[in-house]
Amino acid sequence: MKGLKSVIAIAILLLTSCGNKEKQETKHQQEDMAHYAEATSINTDDQSKFPIYDFEGLEPMLHRQDGKTYIINFWATWCRPCIEEMPYFERVNAEQKDNNVKVILVNLDMPSMWKTRMEPYVEKKQLKSEIVILDDPKQSEWISKIDENWGGGIPATLIYNKEKRMFYPHGFTYEELNKELGKFVN
Repeated sequence: MKGLKSVIAIAILLLTSCGNKEKQETKHQQEDMAHYAEATSINTDDQSKFPIYDFEGLEPMLHRQDGKTYIINFWATWCRPCIEEMPYFERVNAEQKDNNVKVILVNLDMPSMWKTRMEPYVEKKQLKSEIVILDDPKQSEWISKIDENWGGGIPATLIYNKEKRMFYPHGFTYEELNKELGKFVN
């Protein structure tokens, strides 16, 4: 039953995700949705080499007050705009790591995809940012805790430090990401 609830929750997320390029992505989302809906059960024993959190476990990462600026990006391997912007987050991570900026990539793939899609993607792209997995099918409870106006579509990014907090329910170019980060870093 838990597996079925996860499949339904991910299906809802898929329907609302990647909304900024709806017309371009609709066909791809439908194909992805059909592919993932075929999975009738999820192996919840499937573990990953990355930390796995429910929202309660992830939430402290969204409210740290330690003098750093955090860029928290919500993404999945099935979201093409997420994959397109990933190099920009990696570049900012490399360029800004000595400036008290930390990039955390919060993966929203289904558990059955961790070993088959997410981990191979991370390895192939040699991602250096911190990666964590959010495995909590109760999106209707936690999405508004990240931002009250967020509908749950991805990509989405939270940038914050102890003085300022902004949420971006869209993708970024490298220039846009740097411009927004400039509002947080002196």
